[in-house]
Amino acid sequence: MYVINIKRLHTVADSNVGSLAGAQMGYAPCVGDAWLHIVDGKVEAYGPMSDFKYNVSAEEIYDAAGGDVIPAFCDSHTHIIYAGSRDGEFLDKINGLSYEEIAARGGGILNSADRLHNTSEDELFCQSIVRAREMMSKGTGAFEVKSGYGLTVADELKMLRVAARIREAVPAKVKITFLGAHAVGRAYQGCQSEYVEMLIGEMLPAVAAEGLADYVDVFCDRGFFTVEETDRILTAAARYGMRPKIHANELDNSGGVQVGVKHRALSVDHLERMGDDEIEVLRGSGTIATMLPGASFFLGMPYAPARSAVDAGLTVALASDYNPGSSPSGDMRMVWALGCIKMRLTPTEALAACTINGAAAMSLGTELGSLAPGRTASFVVTVPVPSLTFIPYAYTTPWIRDVFIAGKTI
Repeated sequence: MYVINIKRLHTVADSNVGSLAGAQMGYAPCVGDAWLHIVDGKVEAYGPMSDFKYNVSAEEIYDAAGGDVIPAFCDSHTHIIYAGSRDGEFLDKINGLSYEEIAARGGGILNSADRLHNTSEDELFCQSIVRAREMMSKGTGAFEVKSGYGLTVADELKMLRVAARIREAVPAKVKITFLGAHAVGRAYQGCQSEYVEMLIGEMLPAVAAEGLADYVDVFCDRGFFTVEETDRILTAAARYGMRPKIHANELDNSGGVQVGVKHRALSVDHLERMGDDEIEVLRGSGTIATMLPGASFFLGMPYAPARSAVDAGLTVALASDYNPGSSPSGDMRMVWALGCIKMRLTPTEALAACTINGAAAMSLGTELGSLAPGRTASFVVTVPVPSLTFIPYAYTTPWIRDVFIAGKTI
C-alpha cells in the first residue's frame, strides 16, 4: 500500500535507533509533501511526492489529502484490566481527600481488588477489551498492561489470563506485567511481610509456570512496599526471567529509582518526586524514566521533572497510567499535550517520549515508535493541521483522521 499526499511525514527516528535520549529527543526528521510505502505491514520506503512512481493496478492507494502522518503512540504503563469504575472516589477527591487517605480508608487499589474478585474472567475481558479498543481508536499502536488488582494467587492469574486474551484479540502489540506487589491484599492487612513471602513463594512461581508475564512490577513507595521488600521481590522474579518495570517516587523520594537501577529495570515509572540524586542515578544506567502526567493532572500532584531529565540527557517516556483511580483515561493525545503544557517539553520531544521511547520501555524500540524502513507500519493520519505544534497546542481539537496498526486501518 502507498500513502500519498502527506503534508508532513514525521518519522521520529532513523532505522538503527531504538530510543532517543536528551537532546536527541528534539531531533525532528520530517519529509514534506511525502509518500509512504507499506509492504506486509512494515514500512518499506518513503520519499517526496516529486519522486513518486507507482503502478496503480498493483498497489492500493490511500490519499492522506494533506494530513500529517505520525507514528502510533506506544503506551508503556496501563492498568486497563479492572472491574467497574471508582467514580465514587472521584467525589472523595473533590471533597479534599488525598490518594493516600482514600487508600487508608479501604478504597483505592483494594476497592478495585474487591470488585475484580467478584467478576468472572469472561466479564473482566469484556470490560477490558473495550478500553483497549478505545486506546487504539485514539492512536495507540502498542501498550503494556499490568495485573495488580487481584492480590491473591487466583485473582492475579485471572487478570494475567485476561491480558493474554487481549493480546490475542487486538492488532496492537501488547506487553504484560505482573504487579502482585501493587498493595497488600485484604487477607494480609497488618501482615505485610507475610504477604511478601506469599508473593515470592506462591504468586511468582504460579505466574511463571503459565508463562503469563513479560515483566515484574512493584509499587515501591511510602505506604506501599519498602526498598528492602522490592529488592527481595525483584531478586526472586529474576530467577524466572522477569525484568523489572517498577512504580517509583510517586509519593516520596522512596529509593525506588535506586533499587530499580540496581536490578537493571527496563523503566522506573511515575517519578513525580524525583530530584537531582535520582537523575544522576539514572544517567547512563540504561533504565528509562517513564513519567505519567495523566495521574498528576487527575490527582493534582506535582508533575515529574521531564524538562530537567531531558536536559540531563535521560531517555524519557510518557505514558497514560490508564487506571480507575488516579488516571481514568488512556488518551495519549492528552498525554502528549500535558507533556508540553505542564512538563515544558517541546512538541517534538514529547512526541518522541510518547512514541519511540514508549516503545523502548516495552523492549519494542526497534519495532515500533518510528516510521523508519523495516519498522511496523503503525501510524496516525491527521486531518490537515497547520503544524506539528498545533496538535498539542489545540489539545481538544479532534485531529485524528485514521489510525493504522501494522499497515491496516482499525
